[in-house]
Amino acid sequence: MKSVPLTAYPRALSRRAAVRKLRAKGRVPAVIYGRQINPQNLELNRIDLENLLHHAVSENLLLDLTVAEDGRAKRLALVQEIQHHPLSGKPLHVDLHEVSETEKVTIMVPVESVGEAAGVKTSGGVLEHVLFKIKVRALPNDLPEMIQVDVSHLEIGQGIHLGDIKAPPGVEVLGDKHISVLAVAAPVTEAQEAAAAAEAAVAPGEVEMIKEKKDETAAGAAPAAKGAVAPAKGAVPPAKGAAPAAKAGEKAPEKTAEKPPEKRAEKKPAEKKK
Repeated sequence: MKSVPLTAYPRALSRRAAVRKLRAKGRVPAVIYGRQINPQNLELNRIDLENLLHHAVSENLLLDLTVAEDGRAKRLALVQEIQHHPLSGKPLHVDLHEVSETEKVTIMVPVESVGEAAGVKTSGGVLEHVLFKIKVRALPNDLPEMIQVDVSHLEIGQGIHLGDIKAPPGVEVLGDKHISVLAVAAPVTEAQEAAAAAEAAVAPGEVEMIKEKKDETAAGAAPAAKGAVAPAKGAVPPAKGAAPAAKAGEKAPEKTAEKPPEKRAEKKPAEKKK
């Protein structure tokens, strides 16, 4: 990877309101860090950064960084991450990693397919891009901006795994060698599309029918008292005014003999005085 020159400036302001004013002036906040240095806040010219990104293949940039008002010479830095605005796409923040020319670094590199697969060209297959980036390790000047993979020989059912990729000299591809990166899948037939559409259309209807049946059953049934027991078939309802039945586990009340009514004493007729 060829290094490109870029000038940065020290940044003293780090609060949110100050960073907003910085962006309004056409500057992009940045941070540079490394093993042998403390993190340092910087700011970049947005136009200079956008010009570099416009002419680069990817955002993997190796910079010959010059920090203004810094007594040190040019510093070799790798762009670690760039945060973009979700709507405008403008850069919002940049993370820089200072590296050494003699020390290997690990980065994620994009993968690009080259050619048209035979299974796609002759049999109507579909080229599936499983991995868009792979992890590699190399010296900073040996790092590739992108890895291109030839897929013209792939038939339906065939693919290219991580172990099949031929990396440039001095570059090591990291990861499981059996992971699929690119593959050619069989085309989907009209019958399969129709079957999938029919399943998607039938499934919701079945659920609604079951729900309606449950609602009808619930509407027709009278609400039963909680814990009440249904009366036995043919049971005679209790007479009006009868005493309530005894609950389970309770003794029935004993019948007491009624006392006969007391006879009133008959009044004897008063004797006539002679």
